[in-house]
Amino acid sequence: MMNKQIILSCAAVLISGIAMAQQQTDDVLDYIRPEIGGVGTLLEPTRPTMQLPNEMMRMTPVRKDYLDDQISSFPLLLVSHRLGQLFAMQPNTDEHLSESSWKARLSYDQGAEERAPWHYYTNLVEKDVTVEYTPGRKVGYYRFSFPAQGAKRLLFNTYDRARNWWRFDNDSTIAGMQVFTAEDGLKDIPVYVYGRFNQPATSGGWANGDATTLRELEGKAWASFDKSEVTLRYAVSFISEAQAKQNFELELGGGQTFEMVAANARQAWQEVIGQIAVEGGTPAQRRSFYTALYRCYERMVNITENGKYYSGYDNKVHTDDRPFYVDDWVWDTYLALHPLRSILLPEREEDMLQSYVRMYEQSGWMPTFPVVYGDHACMNGFHSSVMFLDAYRKGLRNFDVAKAYAGMRKNATSATMLPWRNGPKTELDDFYHTKGYFPALKPGEKDPVPQVHSFEKRQAVAVTLGGAYDDWAVGQLAADLGKAADAKLFTARGQNYHHLWNADRQFFLPKDSAGNWIPIDPVFDGGMGGREYYDENNGWTYMWQVQQDIPGLIKLMKGKEGFENRLDQLFREGLGRSRYEFWAKFPDATGLVGQYSMGNEPSFFIPYLYNYTKSPWKTQQRIRLLLKTWFDDNIFGIPGDEDGGGMSAFVVFSSIGFYPVTPGDPVYTIGSPVFSKVRVHLKNGKDFTVIANNCSEVNKYIQSARLNGVTINTPWFTHDQLMSGGTLELEMGSKPNKRWGIE
Repeated sequence: MMNKQIILSCAAVLISGIAMAQQQTDDVLDYIRPEIGGVGTLLEPTRPTMQLPNEMMRMTPVRKDYLDDQISSFPLLLVSHRLGQLFAMQPNTDEHLSESSWKARLSYDQGAEERAPWHYYTNLVEKDVTVEYTPGRKVGYYRFSFPAQGAKRLLFNTYDRARNWWRFDNDSTIAGMQVFTAEDGLKDIPVYVYGRFNQPATSGGWANGDATTLRELEGKAWASFDKSEVTLRYAVSFISEAQAKQNFELELGGGQTFEMVAANARQAWQEVIGQIAVEGGTPAQRRSFYTALYRCYERMVNITENGKYYSGYDNKVHTDDRPFYVDDWVWDTYLALHPLRSILLPEREEDMLQSYVRMYEQSGWMPTFPVVYGDHACMNGFHSSVMFLDAYRKGLRNFDVAKAYAGMRKNATSATMLPWRNGPKTELDDFYHTKGYFPALKPGEKDPVPQVHSFEKRQAVAVTLGGAYDDWAVGQLAADLGKAADAKLFTARGQNYHHLWNADRQFFLPKDSAGNWIPIDPVFDGGMGGREYYDENNGWTYMWQVQQDIPGLIKLMKGKEGFENRLDQLFREGLGRSRYEFWAKFPDATGLVGQYSMGNEPSFFIPYLYNYTKSPWKTQQRIRLLLKTWFDDNIFGIPGDEDGGGMSAFVVFSSIGFYPVTPGDPVYTIGSPVFSKVRVHLKNGKDFTVIANNCSEVNKYIQSARLNGVTINTPWFTHDQLMSGGTLELEMGSKPNKRWGIE
């Protein structure tokens, strides 16, 4: 019996050692699952994107979502996150071409599809054609395998009926242009492509219901081949056709094979994903974590082409020795994605900040949703101001700080705060600057201000609260730069949230222009998405939008006990109606726990607010529940619109155990790590390590903590402490230590 026990004990140690070795030697890239979130909760799915980290060449097959078993086309370029793609292409095996050939939807096998960021593969089961793709910086590489018998074609088209042309210069070269259509008030952009096939092609177009053999044409085009393996190597340019050809020569001119390009792409991902090494946790948690980390590199994207870039902010080509980045939705990304990049790739973040400065220089306004054709009029607020302050206070200085501040100040004094509008201020903005709040209308009252968006409305409470945070950021940077008068002005405006706090009802509520409260139900009034007063969420979410002054918010809620009780109520409060009725009006408010919405960005920091109370253990409890419930490693594993890294950055921070509650304040608050050990390799050569001893699904509660060997009883540490390297060591247990973290 004793010998048997010894053998079993030795076996257990051996198995444990093998598991530990396996865990330490696993390739982190194997955990990436781009199909996670491939079916949207109510709105947009999260699509698998093949690209290099933060590079402009992006591709995702065009289909509704993961459950759609038909692909409409393969784009040569995804131009902007959710705003469109260019140069439609699809393989074709029809015996005779017809108009419907370009409209065909291609059945594929979801289970056979491979979706690594550096390599895509699918099998078009009815056509018996395989498709592969791998990206470069400005180039893409498709490889098709056709049946030996029958037609072997590639069909080309435009998206959104945009103006285009194709040209076949010889038997194996293709060039083209498609206009990327901008929104009203901004200029459309012609985008160019240059590519080469691996074999001679017979080519032409389609006109008047028949195939043509024209070498230069508009609309639809086709190329036919003799051999079964067909490759298309190509490059794109926002500058010119000649630049597209130069981009091709720079990356593919050396005869690079498909495997070489894929290997280079894989190495690029290895460098960024490998920056964070984890131990412990379950395989599912590692898949969710590393997939979230991958999504944090979808954007912004570098559109510089060999030292030049086209800017949609003045419609000119510029020469610059620094990269120029576009495609950012700051309403989504200032909360966690930009702060995460400040840790992992501070130099890249500085280049992105300088890109914002360039946009301000070129357009006269500091953008908030910068895309390739200009500042996309979207959402509300000037949260790029918070982004700049956050970076500055974390020691990022390699951008033109003076011009950045000038742009922030101009937005705060001269730009309109109206949702989904850009440009000069209106009478409503003058009212805000004078009275300290954005005036609202009574239910059913017609808006007399013509600039107000007919669907997005005034969002009066949301605009006031967001404006206060943005103004606070301007005031804080003004103080740091020695601008005393501005610091006084904007710091005072950072307190504007007080004007809309209704002490009796304990909500932020709208007022009319006379200063009278407008009686509403903050849970359900305000029209679609609550937009007359809030934005995409109701009053329960906007109750907490005072990140710049959480102690002040605590006072409004009658102290820490009232603040904690209100947080508890948030997570427990019923909808008061069916989910069907609620979501018919608030489709963005998904991932519900009580009235808390995990599926929308304004909610990210809220679970961490318990760290301001006498119950930090509730943050630990809530974060673990939210990660487990809403971020599983399957096609439903993202509870709302992921927004190109906006939501994924929350998962990265929360999984490793801390979060930036207030961007602009260089401090992190501690949650509950899901891994027993996390090592963040910093670009300054140091490591910051989080150790969670005894961590498990059950052992989620912090019993004690040490930072660099020194016992701490506070759930906070600074950005400087993180970037200096060191170790945060936590002892975890199955029951909360209700005395830890209350200092």
